[in-house]
Amino acid sequence: MASTQQFTTRPQLAGTFGMVASTHWLASAAGMAVLESGGNAFDAAVAAGLVLQVVEPHLNGPGGEVPVIGHDRRTGETFVLSGQGTAPAAATLAAFEALGLDLVPGNGLLAATVPAAFGTWMLLLARYGTATLREVMSYAIGYAGDGYPMLASASALIGAMAPTFTRDWPTSAEIYLSDGVPAPGARFVNQALAQAYTRVLREAEAASADRDGQIEAARKAWYEGFIAEAIDGYLAEAQVMDVTERQNKALLTGADLAGWRASVEAPVTVDYQGFTVCKTGPWGQGPVFSQQLRLLDGFDLAAMGAGSADLLHTVTECAKLAFADREAWYGDPLHTAVPMADLLDPGYADARRQLVTDQSSADLRPGSPGGRTPGLPGYALAGFEYAAAPGAAAGRGPGTTGDPTLSKAPLGPGDTCHLDVADRFGNLVSATPSGGWLQSSPVIPGLGFCLGTRAQMFALTPGFASSLAPGRRPRTTLSPGLVLRGGEPYLAFGTPGGDQQDQWTMGFFLNHVIFGMNLQEAIDAPAYHTDHFPSSFYPRQSQPRSLTVEERHGQAVIDELRRRGHDVTVAGPWALGRISAVARDSRTGMLYAGANPRGMQGYAVGR
Repeated sequence: MASTQQFTTRPQLAGTFGMVASTHWLASAAGMAVLESGGNAFDAAVAAGLVLQVVEPHLNGPGGEVPVIGHDRRTGETFVLSGQGTAPAAATLAAFEALGLDLVPGNGLLAATVPAAFGTWMLLLARYGTATLREVMSYAIGYAGDGYPMLASASALIGAMAPTFTRDWPTSAEIYLSDGVPAPGARFVNQALAQAYTRVLREAEAASADRDGQIEAARKAWYEGFIAEAIDGYLAEAQVMDVTERQNKALLTGADLAGWRASVEAPVTVDYQGFTVCKTGPWGQGPVFSQQLRLLDGFDLAAMGAGSADLLHTVTECAKLAFADREAWYGDPLHTAVPMADLLDPGYADARRQLVTDQSSADLRPGSPGGRTPGLPGYALAGFEYAAAPGAAAGRGPGTTGDPTLSKAPLGPGDTCHLDVADRFGNLVSATPSGGWLQSSPVIPGLGFCLGTRAQMFALTPGFASSLAPGRRPRTTLSPGLVLRGGEPYLAFGTPGGDQQDQWTMGFFLNHVIFGMNLQEAIDAPAYHTDHFPSSFYPRQSQPRSLTVEERHGQAVIDELRRRGHDVTVAGPWALGRISAVARDSRTGMLYAGANPRGMQGYAVGR
């Protein structure tokens, strides 16, 4: 790797004890406090993740989900926690057809899946951690009960949602408008959430004197006890306004919660330039990153140069091909056959790579792994003249739920959080909490948090890997990453950003492993992405040939990209991505960390 010195907004952190990087400084500080008290990386991740639920309620919450990928130094295991809740038993294609819907609404209650975040954090703590339940929960309870500084972005969203809260979602108004719209920086308290978490802890400690027994008791309180009862009781009666401009009931029930548990899976892995890159399975979009690497392995990226038009064009065109395969083939592999081995076969990548030319493609072109015929759901066909290979299957047309700007309930798709931890023991962990956004679903009375809306990522066209069915995991955008070097844990990284996650992090990864930038340099370098393929979020729109670049790329690069046919949008100089990362050099024992300056809230800490 040839080093390319870059301007940075802050130093890459270096030390030997521990590193925590996340999208909020309070979460990073909580994670570091756990490391300082003797906990390991997994303990720190749980504490930081629970804090993120409190201090970034517009980006994640207890009702959402969290995929986790980690490496346990004690056993040498690299693992994935499937922290994605499943579709309710009543969530059938027929149920949505009866409502006259071709798309799952992006807000309200219809899109709720099982809230998976808490159970996933408990699994991480029980199986890989060492700390007690009280040690990891105390920080979140403290911030919820004693207050935290309201982020400017959260304040703005609450202000935008105030009419909806007041008119349609009164339980949300009780929490977020009790004293009017909270001002940026104001000390904000969520006593209902603090009391719910405190009761979970109290019941768990009363149930058992044993650490593992307490963690299991906390999980049961959530999925079978008072939390589940409160959710079930509310949903049995509630009908709330959503983007359909109708009041709809949820399909989720307490029985769905009781039947769900987080689980451990093996990661999807590919080798690239001496590194082994580990991602979640195709129930997330993580393998898109892997497919991009397979395609890019046939290009001399180093000769193109960091930040060049040639590099941006090549990476973008490969991304289009990988994301087209996501639309055609990805889904829950426990419920549908996903040809992952064929999609990652080097020969398949060699053939697909021939589609990359010096001009921007206007097409959505899924491939034929193993000779299979690709198909696309109806919403994916809009905007493309040539959407798939000849003879490919197609679904129904785009959804009929209407333009969300016409709805009485403003659509806020929400965003995501991220955290990474490295400890002195050699453990690494990366997690991407999301869902349960305050602007997308009403607060559950007495609990202080909202349910998620992840079912909006299902297709309502039958016969696809991503088609809705009871018990399936929706194909999410959440994509933490972990990298091994010589079989040793090396790098944990990720970002919020929906469909952009595996594009912004691809730029970061290439900056680091190809162009030799340190973590902070790679994070700070100008970012870019395309929205060429269908969005994973309602109303599932595409922007063919689009390419958004930070203006720091420079006019010459922008002009060349336009000459190659890209529909370029120039974003602000520091507008794209919220990447964080930690690294471990097994040769020296040094630990490193970097965090994104964009948005002025992500921080890394360590020593």
